[in-house]
Amino acid sequence: MQLIDLPSPNFDDRPAGGPIDMLLLHYTGMQSGDEAIARLRDPAARVSSHYVVDEDGSILSLVPEGKRAWHAGVSSWAGARDINARSIGIEIVNPGHDWGYRPFPEVQMQAVIALSQQIIAQHRIPASRVLGHSDVAPMRKQDPGELFNWALLASRGIGLWPKPIIADWDEATFLAALARYGYDIQGPAGAMPETAHHAAILAFERHFRPQHLTGRFEPASASILKGLLQAAGLDATGIDTPGFKA
Repeated sequence: MQLIDLPSPNFDDRPAGGPIDMLLLHYTGMQSGDEAIARLRDPAARVSSHYVVDEDGSILSLVPEGKRAWHAGVSSWAGARDINARSIGIEIVNPGHDWGYRPFPEVQMQAVIALSQQIIAQHRIPASRVLGHSDVAPMRKQDPGELFNWALLASRGIGLWPKPIIADWDEATFLAALARYGYDIQGPAGAMPETAHHAAILAFERHFRPQHLTGRFEPASASILKGLLQAAGLDATGIDTPGFKA
């Protein structure tokens, strides 16, 4: 795997002693790859990622993995708020939902797989912490979106793609289980609960039910989530108890 060094000045130091335990995948969401790369290297923009994977499979290295790139923004996962401090960020060139969202070419996906495998092995990142930007910022972001092939990545040892387990859950239990997995079901201060719940469910669907985007509770989603918790080895104690809350 060949990397093209194209440094960005947009980074700072990670907190001393903190873990690197998350891989976060994005799409660039701009009209062209060149435009996105220029922005990721523009000091005035104050955004960056560790890597960019172009549509032709080229891999650009912008920020050293030991430094904190600025790619996650306001985000959270499993109670952690400084996602940049603990993650490696990969931007995948794609115009995104605002500029003509399209499938990711096979050569690009294979490059993402190779790069991700190397990062995961280097930092021993758990499969349950290979996430999309929308997973950690469900009220703000949609990327890498429903056209991204998470199932393919999981088949190559990158992230999870669970077998469903029948779950006799109501909506409140499902939301509590989403929070147990890591999703923010509350949103920022002042967010309406129903808006935050819709966003969290939709983010889950973009990742694990990409052909079925409703933002509403459904039993099929509960079964996928129950399988996901088991696959992740996360403690699900109490979730099946009536009235359980996160």
